[in-house]
Order: sequence, then C-alpha cells, then structure tokens
Amino acid sequence: MLDLSLSDFGQKLCGPSGINQLMDDLGKPFPKNCRIVQMGGGNPARIPDVEKMYRLQMDKILSIPDEFENLIGRYDAPQGKLSFIDAVASYLSKKYNWKISRENIAITNGSQSAFFYLFNMFSGKTSCNGVNKTKKIIFPLMPEYTGYADQCIENHTIVGIPSEFTIDDDNTFKYHVNFKILEDYLSSHDDNGAICVTRPTNPSGNVLTDSEIAKLSMLSKKYGIPLFIDNAYGLPWPNIIFTDNAEPYWDENVVLSMSLSKIGLPSVRTGIIIGEKSIIKNISRINAIAALASGSIGQALAQNLIKSGELISVAENSVRPFYLEKSKKTQEFIHQYFAGTDYKIHKSEGSIFIWLLLPSLKITTLMFYQVLKAKGIFVMPGEYFFFGDSVNKDVNIKDHPHYSKCLRLNYARPEDEIEYGIKSIAEEYKKVMK
Repeated sequence: MLDLSLSDFGQKLCGPSGINQLMDDLGKPFPKNCRIVQMGGGNPARIPDVEKMYRLQMDKILSIPDEFENLIGRYDAPQGKLSFIDAVASYLSKKYNWKISRENIAITNGSQSAFFYLFNMFSGKTSCNGVNKTKKIIFPLMPEYTGYADQCIENHTIVGIPSEFTIDDDNTFKYHVNFKILEDYLSSHDDNGAICVTRPTNPSGNVLTDSEIAKLSMLSKKYGIPLFIDNAYGLPWPNIIFTDNAEPYWDENVVLSMSLSKIGLPSVRTGIIIGEKSIIKNISRINAIAALASGSIGQALAQNLIKSGELISVAENSVRPFYLEKSKKTQEFIHQYFAGTDYKIHKSEGSIFIWLLLPSLKITTLMFYQVLKAKGIFVMPGEYFFFGDSVNKDVNIKDHPHYSKCLRLNYARPEDEIEYGIKSIAEEYKKVMK
C-alpha cells in the first residue's frame, strides 16, 4: 500500500492556515442566490492608467524582432534579469543616496517566496562554534500579515509582540511598537534571528514612522541581527501611503522587500529584495534550487518604466490618489452604517485594507466571518493576524484586546460593492452585539 503520510514539514505546510483560507476564498464557488462582495483577498484594483502603461510597454516588446521570443524562451540568472536589477539599483541609489549596486538586489517569484527564503535562512536550528540554538523571527507590531504565520519550516520559531495602541475621539485608533517589551526580549535571549515588520502594515494600514524604523534598525545593529522591512505598499512604488514621515529606509542591517504586485502586476509574481551582498548571494542560491529562476515578464515590463521614471510618476499621480479616495469613501460608509454601534477604524495610513475593530462582538470574528460568508460577504477574520509564540507567560499574543474583535476589509473593489458590503456587515454586527 502506498504510504502517503506526510513529513513534519509536509504537515506544517499542508495544514489549515490563514493564507490558505484567504486564497481559497478567491477561487471557490460562491454561495448561490446572493450578491458577492470580495473584501477578503489581497487583489489590487484595476487602474486604467496603470493598465494602459503596461499595455504600451508590451506593445513595444512585441514590436522588436526576437524581443518577445527571448523574453519567454530563456531563463534569467537565479539572481534575476540583470538589466532590470541594474535599473532598480540605479534609481534607488540616486533617489535615496543608498550605496547599492547589482550585488545588493535579487529577484524572486513574489515577495511571499522571498520571505520564505529569508525566514528559513535566519530561523530554526543553528549550529555555530559547537553551540546549538533555535533562532527565532521577532514580529514587534502584532497584528501582522497572516502570510508570514506558517512560513518558518520549524515550529516555535516566530515570536509575536502585541502592539500598543492609542484611541482618538473620531472612532479611530493607531498601533505602536511596544519598545519596552521588544528590548526586554532581545536583551534576555541569545536566539534572536531577525526582526520583521511591514510598512505600511498589512492588515491594519499602520505606517511605522521614520523614528520608529530608525529605532528598530538601531536595535537590529545592537543585537547583530537583520531587520526585514516588507515595503510591498510603500514608496517609491506603488506609493499606497497616505502619511508623511515615511521615507523608505535601507542600510546594511536591513533587508528591504519590494514588489510589482500592488502596482498592477500581481499575477506575474515579481519580488525585489535589497540587502547586504552575502544575503543576496544566498537568496540567489536558494532561488536556483527552489525555482531555477524567477519569472521574466514583470521585470521586462517594468525595466524601462523605472529607468524613465514613468512607473514612479504613475504611482504618485494615479495609484496613490486612487487608493486614497477609495480609503476615504470606505471610511465614510463605515461611519454611516455603523453609527450608533461600538466600532473603531485603525487610522488608514497606507495599504489597501481597512482594519475594523468591533469591540461589542459577542462571537469571535472567525465565527462572524462564517456568518458573513454565508451571505456572500468575504472578509478576513482578525485572529489570523495574531500569531507566533508569546514573549513570556505574562505577554500572550492572544490576550491582546483586539484578538477575535477585528476584520480586515479590502477596499480596492468597486464603490457600490464596498457600500453594499459595509452595510451588510453593519446589519449583521447589530444582530450579534453584546
């Protein structure tokens, strides 16, 4: 009889997870006889200026003899398409005065793949000078992106630090890093592998300030570990960021992840990793083993757009205003339809999500998610974004007051769909309030 029992690694990756739930909802048949609202996934919106830009670029590729055939018929190097890498390095070094070159950049099949590589390079069982440790990735701003939760091959290699938060009078709140807990943890452990944050943060739309990023970088240097910054929604592209004081940051302790997904190319899977040269070399080596090479189409479409500045111009003049207006309109709908209830919105500082806190919910958001799903309203329940081992017995990530009380809402959908979805969520919330 065929033995189909899975290894520990297989069981971990093939089991239930938040990211599987998210992607599964995008592909499964919808409930019958009800209007469908897709506010759960991470798909960006279709923006005409962005689509026109890429169509023109593809037309140029198709007009040059052998250009298209070479594009689809040849592997790039495991590091990526070198001409694209040079374009990225040239732009970023000139724009931000970063001392980077081709050797500081690698391309992966999306930033999701890149973090799988990075997390497992810097977490898990490690032997150094005869000393064995199990290194851990520390997330100092929980809630965080659910796609990270199961990426470490070994169990118990993620530590989640609950965010502090401040509440304002306009039914909004904002998360902050609890630096006291973070520094206490770093100073009392010798198994720290890396610190990781998203900026803007998925799911909350929080943007860590320049001073917070500088302090995180200082701590990474002090304890000799890298700081991973996921910049998938940030500057200079796609520029889905609505606050000042959020300059992109890189130094040799930082591994900065960028992407083409949120500026109109989610399906071509193009992750851009900027880091210290030895880290980039190792990412390239893993890429060769795991994927041979990364996809070329996104790199080919974006290369000249980066060199000419058009990609950054479209991000500033089309993408950012589009999402800023969508965010404002979604918040207006929430204030309108949730009036008279107990609710709060995390300050919308970036990304394509609204993080909605429902303090009076008498069931968990996992249960509320099922109620909404049965009515064709797809959202993401908040529990998936609180993950990892606790700092200690007194600081448990699941004790955060927002655990099981929040929904992540993607506001990139058409306005009438968003309004209908918000109205429906508010109606169901009123039925299950304490």
